[in-house]
Amino acid sequence: MTRYLLRRAPSALIVLWLASVLIFLVIRAIPGDAAAAMAGPDASPEVVAAIRHDLGLDLPVATQYLHWLGGLFSGDLGRSYLIGGDIADLVAEGFANTLTLTLAALLIAVLVALLLGPLWAATTNRWVDRVLTGFHTAAVALPPFVTGVVLVIVFGVFFRLLPTGGVPPKGMFDRLDITAQYLVLPAVCLALPVAGVLTGFLAETLRGELRQDYVTTVRAAGVKKREVVVRHAMRGALPVAITTLGLQTGALLGGAVLVESIFSWPGLGLLVEQGITRRDYPVVQVLLMLSVAVFVLVQLLTDVIHAALDPRIRLGAQT
Repeated sequence: MTRYLLRRAPSALIVLWLASVLIFLVIRAIPGDAAAAMAGPDASPEVVAAIRHDLGLDLPVATQYLHWLGGLFSGDLGRSYLIGGDIADLVAEGFANTLTLTLAALLIAVLVALLLGPLWAATTNRWVDRVLTGFHTAAVALPPFVTGVVLVIVFGVFFRLLPTGGVPPKGMFDRLDITAQYLVLPAVCLALPVAGVLTGFLAETLRGELRQDYVTTVRAAGVKKREVVVRHAMRGALPVAITTLGLQTGALLGGAVLVESIFSWPGLGLLVEQGITRRDYPVVQVLLMLSVAVFVLVQLLTDVIHAALDPRIRLGAQT
């Protein structure tokens, strides 16, 4: 396993370095002057030049990149131009809220997939198959801004059962029952597309496993159908499902930007929106780099779990 991890680590580091170069250059290529935006429309050229010098924007691009990269390694992420405050503090505050939302959505998606995937693969009932097909199609096809608005109208406005946005006034850990009420709608909205994809992949992979010869042998031995699916076919389908889960975790982070805006959830997604709207480029480039780093880390973790479940991958890494 260690050899496999060492084999995967260099490619992950190369991806991170290429992403840092690309993000830095793309941010610099955006039209507009961050110093002029910070100074305001009535500022004199001297004031704009002074702000540009203070921010280091008059240095060569390569020097700016090296300073930024050094800050990333040392933990000094710089200061926000327009939102205000240290970027590290802004990111730390938003990351906690985004992590809470993402983990809740991931838990919902996994539970739905584990419940509906095996049921869809094993069912011979035509109506159950139609209902699950409809759920899969709707969950994958409907974008979060549609499901988010529908959830707000139904549960927040019409029935008045749940808050339509924001976070608990006294913090996340004051009363968990209140926190759950604020968390349900954005977590379900974020989880639905991932739950649909995971359910579809798990069901299809299980159908493939159920056609294997070893399953026929197990069935011939008199093992019940439920036990065949849960104890035998699921073991073969799990590596593919975990790989899909890793990819969908990246999609969750991307979807969080939109969902947090809909439900006014003060996480990294809302911070990205504020950074882009106000042209606060240092905040945006740090958040983009953080999202790439999290995605690479999730993929690396997924590959390690996949290798732990499938000995052929570990053996392939040792040859």
